[in-house]
Amino acid sequence: MKVKILIPVVFLLSSNMVMADALNDIFNEYKQSGVSSTNEKAGKTLWNKEFKDKKTGQSRSCTTCHGVDLTKTGEHVRTNKPIEPMAPSVNKKRFTKVKKIKKWFKRNCKWTLGRECSAQEQADILTYLKNL
Repeated sequence: MKVKILIPVVFLLSSNMVMADALNDIFNEYKQSGVSSTNEKAGKTLWNKEFKDKKTGQSRSCTTCHGVDLTKTGEHVRTNKPIEPMAPSVNKKRFTKVKKIKKWFKRNCKWTLGRECSAQEQADILTYLKNL
């Protein structure tokens, strides 16, 4: 009986440790880039801010695909593919690999903002998202 209870607890702790390791690594990179502090409120504001696409004139934000409730599955606006929840509280795979974090920031910032996000913007957004 103890083993049945222990296995999920060990898995949960190990997935949280992997996320913490990846976030520590990427935050160290941001620090080396000159980011001295992060701001959760600024991250939330940027996440929800509308940006106008220069080609189409349409407005979009991170919520366009990820939705307002980040504990729920989102949907890509063009492909209609599901996007797993951003909240690490319900999606233990979120923020566990630095390479994936960088890849999606690069792709999504270009699509949403029309440019790459700065290290400060990424750090602020991650600070906001990691606490969901």
